[in-house]
Amino acid sequence: MRNTYVLVVDDEFRIRRLVSDFLKRQDYSVIEAADGEEALDILFESSQKVDLIILDVMMPKYDGWYVLERIRDYLNTPIIMLTARSEEYDQLKGFKLGADDYVTKPFSPSVLMARVNKLLKKDKRVHEEVNFGVIKMDLAAREVYINEEKIVLTPKEYELLKFFIDNKGIALSRDKILNAVWNYDYFGDLRTVDTHIKQLRAKLSNYSYYISTVRSIGYRLDSENEILN
Repeated sequence: MRNTYVLVVDDEFRIRRLVSDFLKRQDYSVIEAADGEEALDILFESSQKVDLIILDVMMPKYDGWYVLERIRDYLNTPIIMLTARSEEYDQLKGFKLGADDYVTKPFSPSVLMARVNKLLKKDKRVHEEVNFGVIKMDLAAREVYINEEKIVLTPKEYELLKFFIDNKGIALSRDKILNAVWNYDYFGDLRTVDTHIKQLRAKLSNYSYYISTVRSIGYRLDSENEILN
C-alpha cells in the first residue's frame, strides 16, 4: 500500500517541524516546503504524489492565496490553511478560493490532526455508486460524472453534493449543512455555505437548478420526480 503524503508549506521552520512531527506520529509521510514557490515546484515540477496540503498564507515569494489559486486551477487535493490571519474576511477568502479547512495560529496540534484525518478518511467500501438524475458519484474513486462526463470537485464540494443526494427533497438549513459537511463547530460566517453552493452550482452547469434555494431556510436538492417534471 502506498504511503499517504502530506505537504507542509510554511516559512517558519519551527511550525513545519512541529506539524511534521505530529503527522509522522500518525504514520503520514511528510514533505516540507519553506515558501510558495517551492510548494508549486513540488506539486507541478516533480512526480511526487501529494494527498493533502497544509498551507500557510504569509510567505515569501508566493503567498498562500496565490499558491491556493494555482493549485485549484489543476488539482482537487485537500488543502488546510494554517495561518495567523484569523479575520473572518480571510477565512471566507480561503474557502472561496477552494480551501477545505481553515485553522488559525496559535493552534492545537491534536485538533489539526483530527482535521487531517477527517479529510484523508478513505471510503472502505470496495465500490459503490450513487446516482441522481444525470449525476453519478463513484464513492470508491471519489469521482463525479454528469452525463458520463467527469467533473472535478474539491473535497468539500464533493461532500456537499453527497450530503444533498443523501437528503434529496429535504429543505436543509445552512446550520445543518455546515455541521454535516464540515463536521465541527464553525464560528465563522454561515456565508461559507452559500459560497460553496455557488461554486457547486457553477460546476453542475446546465443542471445547477437541481439545487434550489428555500426562502428563509436554506437549500434543497429537488427530488428526481420534480426535476423530470
